[in-house]
Amino acid sequence: MPGSRTGRPPVQRTVRRPAGASRPRRDNPVRRLHTRVQKAWDRPLTAYYLIFGGSLLITVLGLVMVYSASQITALQMSLPGSFFFRKQFLAASIGAVLLLAASRMPVKLHRALAYPILAGAVFMMALVQVPGIGMSVNGNQNWISLGGSFQIQPSEFGKLALVLWGADLLARKQDKKLLSQWKHMLVPLVPVAFMLLGLIMLGGDMGTAIILTAVLFGLLWLAGAPTRLFVGVLSIAATLGVILIKTSPNRMARLQCIGATDPGPGDACWQAVHGIYALASGGIFGSGLGASVEKWGQLPEAHTDFIFAVTGEELGLAGTLSVLALFAALGYAGIRVAGRTEDPFVRYAAGGVTTWITAQAVINIGAVLGLLPIAGVPLPLFSYGGSALLPTMFAIGLLIAFARDEPAARTALAMRPRRFGRKRGAGGSAFARGPRRWNTMRRRASAARPSGER
Repeated sequence: MPGSRTGRPPVQRTVRRPAGASRPRRDNPVRRLHTRVQKAWDRPLTAYYLIFGGSLLITVLGLVMVYSASQITALQMSLPGSFFFRKQFLAASIGAVLLLAASRMPVKLHRALAYPILAGAVFMMALVQVPGIGMSVNGNQNWISLGGSFQIQPSEFGKLALVLWGADLLARKQDKKLLSQWKHMLVPLVPVAFMLLGLIMLGGDMGTAIILTAVLFGLLWLAGAPTRLFVGVLSIAATLGVILIKTSPNRMARLQCIGATDPGPGDACWQAVHGIYALASGGIFGSGLGASVEKWGQLPEAHTDFIFAVTGEELGLAGTLSVLALFAALGYAGIRVAGRTEDPFVRYAAGGVTTWITAQAVINIGAVLGLLPIAGVPLPLFSYGGSALLPTMFAIGLLIAFARDEPAARTALAMRPRRFGRKRGAGGSAFARGPRRWNTMRRRASAARPSGER
């Protein structure tokens, strides 16, 4: 380095920026995290992973809570402590097979199963009213005994039947451009739904009838029913509901227990109040798994309709919020599948299943929180009951199949390397081909067929 005349090294002066030049922005960690989350949220397989992972976590956590909440009830009935857990685990195993089978079926096969499932559900629901075949549980004549301790509730399969058959019917009418006429939108969808509702109400199961009505309204809304038509059907259903509630002292008593903090005369609100006690005693992180006090005979139906209360007592606010987050993710994924498809049957079926599961979860949790009357419906995938678990897991398999069938999702699954055996494609291993980019995959998917992926 050449020196100065004084022998000292030259002084390096700082170059000044022009007055109008702006300084480079510092990397904001919050903005960077938001960008990464948004990119991950917009990936083609997000709905697929949310449905599969969310339903799996809900089912596994439900098995744990069924085992914890049912031990005392089983011992009081002189049964082994794991009696109800083993039955629920058996139902979950069968349901897992149904879920995998439904997730691998093509859409055409799902549509072909719509009429057989509807006919089978109507036949079994009619058998419930035959003396000697149907049996009553908790005052509701909605069960068929299969021998031993195994029973089946056909009305649970009526939900799946209405979703599949209604979606197939509306899709065929949309293909023929008939949904613009109100008579084609209502007939025969509404009469068949009312027939199912009538068979359910013959047994006195108001909770299942409400969920079936919600599914009917969800299908009509997805079909684009005009407001006056929608309000007309809703008014008829509301009128029938008021009549059924007014004519039943039991339903009126349940309606009066909304927000109750005292069991009242004759302990009419005992179950609702002790559900609140269980949630209140849980605190933030709960009393610990298996340490519930209310399940020791104080809280009726602790492992079925009020399992959410036991969850709040043992796992606290953190556990209940986790369950709510899982159901919210499952509902969002179902709406996303219904909104991004071009197949009308997939849109109606995905929307019907999402309405079914979301409405049932809201009704169950709302009753436990004291915000809604106790309807006697289980928490989907979580409460004890094989009759409710089997059709629900098959419906989850439907959502998984629809999520896999999206064009961008099919492309992503085709590009994903296999873990065992020869890799897909002729390009060698995944590392030899170099990293994949989601933008490239989205461009390929949109070039093949638009799917709404952004």
